[in-house]
Amino acid sequence: MDEMKYPVLTEKTIRLLEKNQYTFDVDQKSTKTEIKKWIEGFFGVKVIRMNSHRPPKKKETNRSNNRTFGTL
Repeated sequence: MDEMKYPVLTEKTIRLLEKNQYTFDVDQKSTKTEIKKWIEGFFGVKVIRMNSHRPPKKKETNRSNNRTFGTL
């Protein structure tokens, strides 16, 4: 699946692994339903609950005069 990029491994997500909670970086265009179906099919588990987070877009800055041109 191209939508599933890679697992996120930080101190917090490693602690969540002990509670059988997994964290993945996925494509921005993916919906919760698509992600849920893929996880259930690939890992053979039943997804009980899922949280998602979309971080704010980063702004591109012109370094010569520090003007902001919009979002990436």
